[in-house]
Amino acid sequence: MDMTGGEALARSLAANGVSQIFGIPGVQLDHAADALYHAGDDIAFTCVRNEQAATYMADGYARSTGRPGVAMVVPGPGMLNGLAGLATGYACSSPLLYVCGQIDSGAIGRGLGALHEIPDQSGILRTLTKWSGMAKRPEDIPGLVHRAFAELRSGRPRPVGLEIPPDVLAARADVQIPGAAPAAPAVPDQKPIDAVAEMLRGSRRPVIYAGGGVIAAGASEELRELAEILHAPVVMSENGRGAISARHRLAFDALAFRRLREDADVVLAVGTRFVTAFGGQVNTAGARLVLINAEAADLGEPRAPELGVHADARLALAALAEELRGADRESRVAEFDAVRAWLEEQYADIAPQRAYLKAIRSTLPDDGVLVSELTQIGYAGNVCFPVYRPRTYLTPGYQGTLGYGFATALGAKTAAPERPVVSVTGDGGFSWTLQELSTAKKYGLATVTVVFNDGYFGNVRRIQKNRFGARYFASDLVNPDYAKLADAFGIAAARASGPEELEAVLKEALTANEPVLVDAPVGEFPGPWHLIHEGVPRPAPLETS
Repeated sequence: MDMTGGEALARSLAANGVSQIFGIPGVQLDHAADALYHAGDDIAFTCVRNEQAATYMADGYARSTGRPGVAMVVPGPGMLNGLAGLATGYACSSPLLYVCGQIDSGAIGRGLGALHEIPDQSGILRTLTKWSGMAKRPEDIPGLVHRAFAELRSGRPRPVGLEIPPDVLAARADVQIPGAAPAAPAVPDQKPIDAVAEMLRGSRRPVIYAGGGVIAAGASEELRELAEILHAPVVMSENGRGAISARHRLAFDALAFRRLREDADVVLAVGTRFVTAFGGQVNTAGARLVLINAEAADLGEPRAPELGVHADARLALAALAEELRGADRESRVAEFDAVRAWLEEQYADIAPQRAYLKAIRSTLPDDGVLVSELTQIGYAGNVCFPVYRPRTYLTPGYQGTLGYGFATALGAKTAAPERPVVSVTGDGGFSWTLQELSTAKKYGLATVTVVFNDGYFGNVRRIQKNRFGARYFASDLVNPDYAKLADAFGIAAARASGPEELEAVLKEALTANEPVLVDAPVGEFPGPWHLIHEGVPRPAPLETS
């Protein structure tokens, strides 16, 4: 069929189920934009105010649904602006397609100073993607899009990139559009499954450690079934929260692993990198370690498993459940009760943050999404916020991307407008993308954004106070009046001084069919780092005067 490269792109994306794109149009994308205009009944386009928000929103869309998110930007500065979101998606194994414009084909690599030209854009893109390709002819586009989605739907999901020069988008050719790329999960071999099953069959106190790969694989039911067969506690990593409901008798926060491992004889770690923030294997206290991962590289050093299984989490867990059904296991209720009592003792150190988290949890429905930021409430949420369903708690993972949260929440809301979405952010992080209040207003994205406002980069200031003798450097902020800021964008605003007021504000805001910005003034919080990272000493009590 005769069509332009832009039309080939739009039709190829639609053939792979794409119904939403985030981005900003520009001269190198003109023919793609025109094709999307004509495809408007099939593909919606959300125009953001900075390319950074395009990739954040695509990531929020992808991780809250499991469907690939798509961002489209111009080359050079546009492509570079979106890299923070791309890096976050890479860290969090997000299925994200980054469609980047290019300069004209004949000028690539020649250093002629073409508009938006940068040296080796393709090389930059390769560093933050699982796969990337460039179209040289309109006929190439359907095959490259098909390959991109094949990569997104196989193995470990991570961002992929596609570059298309403007002359290729404008050119016409006879183009054939293939069907959707199929899913191709990593199928486990039976021999290692048998070996793992035998080890678990002989264990008395197994512990399951579930990471984000369980959620990415849609393996929650298989995880729950295996845990119940084994009577094994399920410890969920930061990105694995919600893999099974926090209400389940076998569900535990990551902090519980410090106690559960003391009596464990086998640790089954599924869909997790299983390394600390400092680059070493998570301490298993001598328990035998089994790793299951769709990423073969995550089965090796610095980890030292007794058994490693390269497989999709859902397929591997289902195979193990099939092998182990009917096993006779002893009760571990007393052990679990003791661990939960120990956890409550540890959580007392973050009582102020936990009070805010309880206010959020009491008002947010089970299927509502909380996007956690790098703020003191977010740090505590990563430790103890109860999550009841998969894909309802989003973090920036090991990338620790300050400022990602508000725009990511907008992407989650775009994906499911009927689902409540709350973003918790600090006044520092919110400033990264606050211009996207315009996007929220334009598209009616009824997120509730809570800005915890202390006037500082709070964690930076705490470190300067505790480690550097209160030699404060560049950690204070000058913030806008958030009510006036919201009003300038035509958005509703509220103020919440304390957890009780926040609960009342959220009850009302979550029923409003409009975006709401909540200013939550706060003071200094106790640091949660000793709960997040082993070896960090317990902080001194906060000064009360």
